Amino acid sequence: MHAPIDAALERDGERWTLVLRRQFRHDAKRLWEMLVDPARLATWSPIVPDRPLTSVGPATCRENPGDEPNDAEVLLVDPPHLLVHRWGTDLLRWTVTPADDGAVLELRQTFDDRSSAPMTAAGWQVCLGVLAAGDGTGRERATGRQARDYDWDDLRERYAAAWR
Repeated sequence: MHAPIDAALERDGERWTLVLRRQFRHDAKRLWEMLVDPARLATWSPIVPDRPLTSVGPATCRENPGDEPNDAEVLLVDPPHLLVHRWGTDLLRWTVTPADDGAVLELRQTFDDRSSAPMTAAGWQVCLGVLAAGDGTGRERATGRQARDYDWDDLRERYAAAWR
């Protein structure tokens, strides 16, 4: 699950932007579908929207069915390459770039609290690992407590040490 992933933390005015890049064997079209379809997002992502993220406009998301909804308004869509939406007060910018042997996914998540960066990076690394597996085994989405089964604690500590 811990394939190479490029991770950086950048200052963005008064906010911070976590930048993650990972190569996938999935082609750009399939990767795009995994980013915008609620049923597919529910297999790997902590963001599960109430509608497909295929058009600009209001949306809400939940990590789990009983959770309070968060704002997930879609701000920009350019299929199958660019999706920009909110996740509560965070701004997420997903870019899919075709590559010879699949596609590269870049996530730029902008947020206020720098101290949450190691936790957020570790969580996304685990989730992107589940997405990359995409092997049809019905593997459980690795969010919340399940993420610990995928070395989330170790990943969080490594990111914290790298970004001191």
